[in-house]
Amino acid sequence: MKLVIANKAYSSWSLRPWILMSMLEIPFEEDVIPLDTPEFRPRVDAYKAGSTVPILVDGDVTVWESLAIMEYLADRFPDRGVWPADPAARAFARTISSEMHAGFRALRAACPMNVRKRHPAKDRGEAVTKDVERVTHLWRTARERFGAGGPFLFGAFSAADAMFAPVVTRLLTYSLPFDLAVRPYMDAVLGTPAFRAWHAAAMAEPWTVAHDEADEPLAGPFPLPA
Repeated sequence: MKLVIANKAYSSWSLRPWILMSMLEIPFEEDVIPLDTPEFRPRVDAYKAGSTVPILVDGDVTVWESLAIMEYLADRFPDRGVWPADPAARAFARTISSEMHAGFRALRAACPMNVRKRHPAKDRGEAVTKDVERVTHLWRTARERFGAGGPFLFGAFSAADAMFAPVVTRLLTYSLPFDLAVRPYMDAVLGTPAFRAWHAAAMAEPWTVAHDEADEPLAGPFPLPA
């Protein structure tokens, strides 16, 4: 299998299938295509898939869009736990993952993913505040109803955690206020070997994009848990 992704510092959609496949030990090779460079469009177009990344290539099968990739992996590897085994938990995991895929537009627009930096707190707008309240409500609900078997939303790491992993990073990158009851969950995601490997690779990347060069003060490096 090959997973085509963009910069690990910035590409939230790339992180999602990458961390899922890494955590579930699904073997793959990666092809990193840097954003905002002349090579991005022709290299993506060469896969004859969607107009952006991620793209999963498995023999004659090509899948794009993060959630579609996860559903393909669930069919391809039914024993890996892509989704929770319990029907009620699985239904809730798919529902909140779909909400993540389609929603939280204010948070995504105002706070693009950057796992290399932390910015001081400032008012990001009422819509961002509502998005943060909604996402942390979903996390609390999943943990309370289905999370008894481990530190993640449904106990074991699943596609739902992969879908929300970039949001975990955004809350910390932009020092957004959030319900501290979800901090143990956030630390569990950031403390996984997969995310630590992603972060280390992001720190080593030579590329930057326009929003990373914006005139915004720094509060320090991205805060990985101890």
